[in-house]
Amino acid sequence: MGGIRVAVIDDWLGIAENIIDWSALRARGEVKFFQRNYPIGAEADAEKELRDFDIILPMRERSSLLAPTLSRLPRLKMLSLTGHKNPHVDFAYCTGKNIVVSQAGSKTAAYAAELTLALILAAARNLAKADAGMRAGKFQEGAGLGIVLLERTLGIVGLGRIGVEMACFGRALGMRVVAWSQNLTEEKAKAAGAEYVSKDQLLSESDIVTLHLVLSERTRHIIGAPEIARMKKGAMLVNTSRGPLIDEDALLAALQDGHIKAALDVYDEEPLPANHKLRSAPNTVLSPHLGFSTIENIGDFYRNAADNILAYLDGAPQHVVNPDVLKNKV
Repeated sequence: MGGIRVAVIDDWLGIAENIIDWSALRARGEVKFFQRNYPIGAEADAEKELRDFDIILPMRERSSLLAPTLSRLPRLKMLSLTGHKNPHVDFAYCTGKNIVVSQAGSKTAAYAAELTLALILAAARNLAKADAGMRAGKFQEGAGLGIVLLERTLGIVGLGRIGVEMACFGRALGMRVVAWSQNLTEEKAKAAGAEYVSKDQLLSESDIVTLHLVLSERTRHIIGAPEIARMKKGAMLVNTSRGPLIDEDALLAALQDGHIKAALDVYDEEPLPANHKLRSAPNTVLSPHLGFSTIENIGDFYRNAADNILAYLDGAPQHVVNPDVLKNKV
């Protein structure tokens, strides 16, 4: 398969080319890096920039790889995905067009839990405001007083891999840890070192509410105006999972009136528009979806995705998530 062309897209950080050794793949063809993504509505851009590539390696769910985009890419033979959740990919279309889709993961969920903890600590001690003041020539002026987490209550919504790690962090800080989700049981909560409570109890008793759920129709806007109203005044709402878990309008209203604080890494629209109201909202700490952006994790994603491409080029595709496509291959 000489002259293969690989497009590595969604490289917002501009680190893809140097974070791993691409020489084995470059020996088989061209590898080109794009610091942009291709969301819904950018199908014409995708056609213009990607139509001459055989393989696309996206980063997580930043680009739309649904039929309206894929149908404009006549040379496409393979998608080498990163991450485990792929709502942005039309698998049926890929199988029907003989496009092999492989998936690459990483070794740990620690990256997301650690970023969540960092946001909690930053919000608890007003670090963003203090940092801005220092850079403006101030010292403590305007920084305000922080809070101590010891003996406060951490409410975890969703006790999967990341939620379990957050429970460990909470206990290490001397916090009371409570948890709830639709499928959580008292036994599972206890095994994770958390107290199983109702959703209403979690919201009303927690000083910090942190979300660790998969986004689905059942969990979309699981935190809306009624849930925020049940939270303590001054409590902190943390989201490093997916933006639409929270009703954004309800969140903005609660931030503006000072009812709660928020520490956010994810948003309904990403990248977050420059004029978005959250950028100027009070009582917030914001980060640009950095939960999985670590040297170790991104390196694993790219290394494993490149290995999947090499396996495909060798005629032995691995980690294929649309296996029916292989029945059509000679």
